[in-house]
Order: sequence, then C-alpha cells, then structure tokens
Amino acid sequence: MSDNAENAASADRLRRYATYASVSVASTLIAAKLGAYLLTESVSILSSLIDSCTDLMASVVTLLGVRHALRPADANHRFGHGKAEALAALAQAAFIGGSAVLLSIEAVRRLVRPEPIAEGTMGIAVMLLSILLTAGLITFQRRVQVATGSVAIGADRLHYSGDLLMNGAVIVAILLTEATGLTVVDPLFGIGIALFLLNGARGVARDALDVLMDRELAEEERGRIAELALAEPGVRGLHDLRTRNAGTGCFIELHLELDGGLTLTAAHEIADRVETRLRAAFANAEVLVHQEPAGLVDERLDHRIAG
Repeated sequence: MSDNAENAASADRLRRYATYASVSVASTLIAAKLGAYLLTESVSILSSLIDSCTDLMASVVTLLGVRHALRPADANHRFGHGKAEALAALAQAAFIGGSAVLLSIEAVRRLVRPEPIAEGTMGIAVMLLSILLTAGLITFQRRVQVATGSVAIGADRLHYSGDLLMNGAVIVAILLTEATGLTVVDPLFGIGIALFLLNGARGVARDALDVLMDRELAEEERGRIAELALAEPGVRGLHDLRTRNAGTGCFIELHLELDGGLTLTAAHEIADRVETRLRAAFANAEVLVHQEPAGLVDERLDHRIAG
C-alpha cells in the first residue's frame, strides 16, 4: 500500500473513531444531566440537557454522514460521496437552532413564573463532569479535524466547544442564584445560552453551504498550490486554477504551462510530479493537471500565474 493510501485509510479511521466518541459522550451526558435536572429543576441545567439531546441527534447524523461520505466513488457518483459530510453539518445547524428556540421558550416561561433551584451542589457536580468529558472529546476532535480536514467533524467540534462555555455558564448561574436568591438569574442565563447556540448554528450552516456550493479554497491554500506547482523544474507558469472542498478532501484543477518543444512523455512526467507534490500537501486531494505549451494564446490567461 502506498503512503497516500495508508494516510487516507488512517484519516478514514480517525473520522469513524471521532463519530463513535461523540455519540458515546453525548449519551453519557444526557443521562447525567437528566438526573440533575430532575433534582434541581434548573432551567440552566435544562438548557444544557436540551443541548446534549441535540448533540446526540447531531452526532448520530454526523456518524451516518461520515459513514456515507467515506464510501468510494461509484458509477453514479464519480466524484465520491464527500458532500454527505456537509449535509450532516447542515443538519447539525438545524438541530442546534431548534434547541435554541425551545430553550428560549422555557426561559421566558421561567421569567414570567420564577421557580427556585434545588440541589445546586448536584447540578454543579454534573456540570463539572460534563466539562471534563467534553474537553477530552474536543481535544480528540481537533486532532481528527487537523489530520483529515473533515467539515462534519469540524462542525461537531465547534458546537461541543460551545458546550464548554455553556456548562461554565450554568455553574455560574447556579452559584449566583444560590448566593443572591434572585430566581431571574437562571432563566436570563438560559436566554444568553440560546443566543450563543443560534450564533454557533449560523457558523456551522455557513461552512456547510461553502462545501455544498463548491466555494473555492482559501486564498492562502490557492497560493500554496501555485507555489508548489511552480517549484517543479520545467514549469513556466499556470492558469485556470480551480479548487473546491469536497467534504472528505478537495479537488484541484489547473492548466500547467510547459516548454512547447517537450515530448509528450516529458510533459506527462512533469505533470505527474506536480500532482504528487499537491497530493502530498493536501489530504485526500483529487488533482487534475492539463498541460499546455507556454505562450499559447488562451482567454483564460487573464488568470495566469507566472513561474
């Protein structure tokens, strides 16, 4: 097995492990937070419980999306199934937004009809457990995202990162309510958390839509592609560079300008070396290089990058 194939297989395993870890953590926290809510009746803990429920649903969707995205290309999907990850991330955004709306409704109800918090110590203990498990999960997810570039794992990590802040806010709300006796503090924190969730959902949806709409890679990455291609001896320039994120990897297409006197075999070898450079630099990249003689009149040369 080649190094690229081994790296791709390793990235696929990391994606799967990350989805299993996410589902396991969310299930554990739902059980713990449900018990804490039944004891405390805190709307802040309820907000965290609702978020964990949507986390579980979103994590299951991510698991299914990643599993589908990792299927190899077939006769009906020649470019693979990578966009299933972006669809999973978009579903996450919907789950997160819906949970924020439900939380806002309950928080407003508690503002109108305040209720005291009971068993605050138990609530804090559960939130501390949640912080510990969530911190471990996002540390692993970050490693997976860096190694694979997965948009679905990135979306999952983003809202679990928000959970860390939310769990901290729940602890503060419980402590302030017990210290001041003001029952309004708890629902106000719930509303603040709902707004935070809505903002996170917007970011997740934006990133997913970028993939689904074939948005170009970042300018820094496009510049790196050009730099790597132009570094190959014999390359005079390039033009018509087109890129897109495919969820499980990326697609890179460019026109390589070579000496018009080269043999077809020599030109092919240069293009092969450029493709190898790019695949080594970009995880799971599909690279398509078209060779053209330097100096050829072409309307696309408006986008030319000289060597």
